[in-house]
Amino acid sequence: SGARAEIHHLKAAGKANWGKMNAVINKVDSARAAGMAITANLYPYTAGMTGLDAAMPTWVQEGGYAAWAKRLKDPAIRARVKREMTTPSDKWESLYLAAGSPDKILLVVFKADSLKQYTGKTLAEVAKLRGTSPEETAMDLVIRDGTRVGTIYFLMSEENIQMELAQPWVSVGSDAGSMAPEGAFLKSNPHPRAYGTYARVLGKYSRQDKVLSLQDAVRRLSSLPATNLRIPRRGKLAAGNYADVVVFNADSIIDHATFEKPHQYSTGMVHVFVNGVQVLANGEHTGAKPGRVVRGPGWKGGRK
Repeated sequence: SGARAEIHHLKAAGKANWGKMNAVINKVDSARAAGMAITANLYPYTAGMTGLDAAMPTWVQEGGYAAWAKRLKDPAIRARVKREMTTPSDKWESLYLAAGSPDKILLVVFKADSLKQYTGKTLAEVAKLRGTSPEETAMDLVIRDGTRVGTIYFLMSEENIQMELAQPWVSVGSDAGSMAPEGAFLKSNPHPRAYGTYARVLGKYSRQDKVLSLQDAVRRLSSLPATNLRIPRRGKLAAGNYADVVVFNADSIIDHATFEKPHQYSTGMVHVFVNGVQVLANGEHTGAKPGRVVRGPGWKGGRK
């Protein structure tokens, strides 16, 4: 068709799938060699974040949360859900199985105050504390919290991340919102990618592991995603572009956010200018807020 494509996100989730990454990369390389505009993105961590819904079959969730929670109170349905959570199927993808064990499933976002004590604990730990099986614990938490419960699943291999980052057509994104280590943000644990993604690529994967050069790392974080998304006048230092400028110390920039303690800023970022206005000076926020909505090619509502 000539349509462009972006793989969002490039990953092989679940140990059983780790060996497939070579074939995926070869497939994309072949398509690109044939003239197809195919690119991909990733976040540089071995775990993804979603909810406990990803651990349960889709049929039990039909009709939305209220219907889902009501079904989970039925003993017969609970027995079936428990059985299907632990049984391989070609009808749905169970991240409970993909993670390998409940100690690789981290519970990080609760709405109910009574459950916030479990923030940062694994499903295995919470199951032991509550005296119920991991599967029953997952169902009980969904009912009690009134949400799907924010959950981190350890699914990917470090070797595959490095293999993916070595491909020149792979860009980097955090897949996370912006937050700060203060106030309401501290009531839950985000994925560390919210704080560390970009510094991690520059510090760990470029400087320390030498998976990609510093110049190429910068390209993957700036001009490549801007080009892929067709965002005009962004992503490059060029005459006529918006003055978005980042100054960092290439010898020291590094991430500090971990899965256990995610609310930690990276270090090594020195100055940041957004739309020509300095927002970070010597590592400290200036208080300026010159940001604006960035529109892509699909925007029809006025100026870009």
